[in-house]
Parts: sequence; C-alpha cells; structure tokens
Amino acid sequence: MTGPGTRAGEPGLLVLKVGGSLLSDKRHTGETDYTAIDDYAGLLADLVAAFPGRVVLVTGGGALCHPVGLRIKAAKDDPYAAVALTEPAFRMRWAWTTRLRAKGVRAVPLQATSLLEERPDGTRACHTAVVGRLLAQGALPVLSSDCYLTAEGTLRILSSDDVPAVLLDLGLGPVRVVALTDVDGIHTGGPGSPVLAHLDPDDLAAARALFWTDAWDATGAMEGKVEALADSARRGAECVITRGDRTAADLRHLFAPLPDWPRNAPRTLISRRAPTDSALSPALSLENAP
Repeated sequence: MTGPGTRAGEPGLLVLKVGGSLLSDKRHTGETDYTAIDDYAGLLADLVAAFPGRVVLVTGGGALCHPVGLRIKAAKDDPYAAVALTEPAFRMRWAWTTRLRAKGVRAVPLQATSLLEERPDGTRACHTAVVGRLLAQGALPVLSSDCYLTAEGTLRILSSDDVPAVLLDLGLGPVRVVALTDVDGIHTGGPGSPVLAHLDPDDLAAARALFWTDAWDATGAMEGKVEALADSARRGAECVITRGDRTAADLRHLFAPLPDWPRNAPRTLISRRAPTDSALSPALSLENAP
C-alpha cells in the first residue's frame, strides 16, 4: 500500500534519526559540533521543501545527553531520576530548531514525555495527534531522547533510538525509518569491512556477534539501535542504517525506492521482507564477508 502522492517503494512518512555520533564527540572532548547541526539543518530544509508534511526529525543526544543518561542509570533509588534528561535533550532539540528556522523551516520541538505512556497493564499508548496536525501544516516536528511514564508510575529513559516507534501509527502511508550514523551500517568485520545488506528483525541472532559497545554509551551503541529498529520493523516499518554525510548535495534519495539509492551508499536494511535491491553488490551480504 502506498500513501497519497507516493510511488511504489516510496515511504509516505520518513522518520529521520540523525545520530549523536555525527553531532558531537562522545568519546573524548564531550563537545557538541554546532556547525555539523547547521550543515544537516541545511540538508533537512531542502528535504522538507521537497517533501512537505512527510518528514519527522529525531535527533540523537550525543555528548549532551549520554553522560546524563549514565548518571540516571546509576541513581537506582530515585524513581524520577530520568527527569534530568529533559534539560540536555531540549538543548539539543533547540539547537536544531533555531538553525532550521533560520533556514525557513517551520520546526517545532516536541517532548516525547507527553506523547507516550505505559498503561497499568503494560501496553503503551502513543498520543501523536499533534504530530499529525503539525505535519498537515507542513511543519517539521523535532523530537529526541526523553523520559516517559511507566506502568508503575515511575519515569524511564526513552532513547532517541526508540522514538521512531512512537510515530508508526500516524496513518500517512508506509513508514521508513532512516538512522544516519558514523558507519555505513552493520559492519561484518572491522572498520571498512562490508556491511550486512539485510537483517530479519525476527532473527537478530544472525548479527549479534557483530555488535560492539563502549562504557560511555548509555543506549547500547549499535546493538541498542538495532533492537529499537527491529521493533519498528516488526510493526511494518522499513528501517535503514546508513552513514550520514554533512557535505552531501541533498538527502532526497531517502524518499526513493531502495533500488534507486546511489550505488555508493551502503546500508543495512532491517525489514521482514527480503531486499529487492539488485544494485547492492554481493560483497555487501553477510555470506560474502571476510
């Protein structure tokens, strides 16, 4: 099924997650690269102009949020410790919002705390009507990591990797979630090795040996990202991990059917359907990994 104004293989809604690794140095200096945010904001401005009302931005927290996340996890005696994430997460959303608005985008920062709750029976309720109304006006909702109310009445961290799942039921046609990060996808070996072309969300065991993490990362690094995207893929979203490039001419290919993506854009597709992208090199499959 395709949404209004879409062609086969094209999403009705693009949820674009720009990873914190592209926006800050989480490992060493702990500094946020606001010039990088400005560069990506320019790319987003072009994308929203080309596909108005069909893009939601989710920003990674980067160096602003990860240290706070680690302190929250260590505060085991405070059931509301996660509220501390509100301040750095908003700083990141506001950094994006001001730069997007300077480029003519009607960007609106939203707090996921008010969009998501866990009911007493453990199921989740997503209150996304305001997101849909903003999109209908051609605006760009800007979300990030946050906290949410649990079934027990406590607060829990909501990673930016988990935010796209909140947005899957907006009714705007097929949803594509693209995670831009500092690697080409799920690498099958060390840096520069081929990437895994396709991952079945019901069989993550095939890729677990390829995941890594670091002590500074509060969200499980690639494993946390893949777990979150697999959850969205099980609900029907087409999820892609690929490298972000702040110097790119544009990001319009993110709306194209996957076979039409540039040949020099390796990626990992997480979906229940097998990839039909004949443009992928055989070297990009796990079977051909070194």
